[in-house]
Amino acid sequence: MAIWLIVVGVLCAAAGFGAAYVATRKQKEDRSKEAEIKIEAMLAAAKAEEKDTLLKAKDEALKIRTAAEQEAREARNEYQRAERRLSQKEENLDRKLESIEKRDQSLASKEQEIERVRSELEELRQQQVRELERVSSMNRDEAKNALLQAVETEIRAEANKRVRDIEFETKEEAEAKARKIIALAIQKYASDQVAESSVSVVPLPSEDMKGRIIGREGRNIRALEAATGVDLIIDDTPDTVILSGFDPVRREIARLALSKLVVDGRIHPARIEELVAKARLEVDNVMREEGEKAALAAKVHGLSPDLVKAMGRLHFRTSYSQNVLQHSVEIAALCSTMAHELGADVNVARRGGFLHDVGKGVSHEVEGPHAIIGGDIAKRLGEHKSVVHAIKAHHGEEEPETVEALIVAAADAISAARPGARRENLETYAKRLEALETIANSFPGVDRSFAIQAGREVRIIVKPDEVDDLAAARLARDIVKQIQENLAYPGQIKVMVLRETRAVEFAK
Repeated sequence: MAIWLIVVGVLCAAAGFGAAYVATRKQKEDRSKEAEIKIEAMLAAAKAEEKDTLLKAKDEALKIRTAAEQEAREARNEYQRAERRLSQKEENLDRKLESIEKRDQSLASKEQEIERVRSELEELRQQQVRELERVSSMNRDEAKNALLQAVETEIRAEANKRVRDIEFETKEEAEAKARKIIALAIQKYASDQVAESSVSVVPLPSEDMKGRIIGREGRNIRALEAATGVDLIIDDTPDTVILSGFDPVRREIARLALSKLVVDGRIHPARIEELVAKARLEVDNVMREEGEKAALAAKVHGLSPDLVKAMGRLHFRTSYSQNVLQHSVEIAALCSTMAHELGADVNVARRGGFLHDVGKGVSHEVEGPHAIIGGDIAKRLGEHKSVVHAIKAHHGEEEPETVEALIVAAADAISAARPGARRENLETYAKRLEALETIANSFPGVDRSFAIQAGREVRIIVKPDEVDDLAAARLARDIVKQIQENLAYPGQIKVMVLRETRAVEFAK
């Protein structure tokens, strides 16, 4: 029984081992099949990828070949175009060469003709020289010397004029860069100007007051004139007394004193002296106040009291109807703007511009130009030497050595020359225009002449049957010479000679 159990166990074990072997072998066969399938799939994928790569390579090669062929075609086209352009240039060059050859031939023929005409002219000239020597009883050398002397004189005058023109053009070119700064300065500061006169008028309440002002045997008017230094004009003008004097400060003192006398009614020499003294104190206070106001407006600080009062005197001073104190404030503003633009010392330029005319307040009391007088006053009252130099150099009494001095001189010229700042005497203006027309009309062949543009241009209409084109040019030069020799004028005057010939017919 036990043996059977052992046999059965052995058989069972063998059967189990067999089944396990069979199962293991089957698994290995399945794995082998799966591996073969994967390998075949991978081979198929590799073949497909190789095929795609080959196709892509073929496409890329085709594109490269197409691009190369396109570039080759474009290069051939460009080469053909270049050949055509070169051919056209060669044709144009051939035509130009042919034209040049024709022109050379024409020029050669013209040169021959010119040479022939020159020879004829030389022969005629020799005949004229011989004839002139015979008529003038002068030999050739004497006539030549006389002619050379006349030509030398004329050429020298023309050369001097040309030198002046060149200097003027050079200055204009040098000032071109400054015009922007000047225009900016003018635009930033533009003030109104009040026209003032050299006389003052005092209204009277009645005509009887004139007799009281004159006094017994004229003692009152003499006392007033002696105390103020001003002339009193009492004429037929109703209810009015005119004060006339060179010194505007004295004229203002006389005006205040006379106004107080008229209001007070007590007019006698002692009262006149008392009120004149009071008026003098009032005017001193006004000068001090006006000087301080002007310095504040000009932004100039630290001036000595005497210098402030000296500037205040300019409140009563005018130059060509332009108030000098207001002009000084304007100059200070212009100098400040220009100094800012040029990078100069703004304080020196502004201070020099404000004080540049301080000498005008005392110029009638001290000998010398007002610029030098003003510079000495500023130096004595503690101003810096650069400011003193700018004051003295603004009219050229001293050669400008600093940028600030040039700025002050330029600003002074701008303020005085700008339109509306100053007025010219109408009589002087009319006389200048009349003188220009008189000079022009004095030449033979002149029909009419007109001085225009405030005397800066003269237009002359000549008689065409008496003055030809060459004579018109000579006439313009001769008139210019007469103007330069006989007239004094600022700037330059343009002389224009007009010659016109009209032919008129009527169809009937």
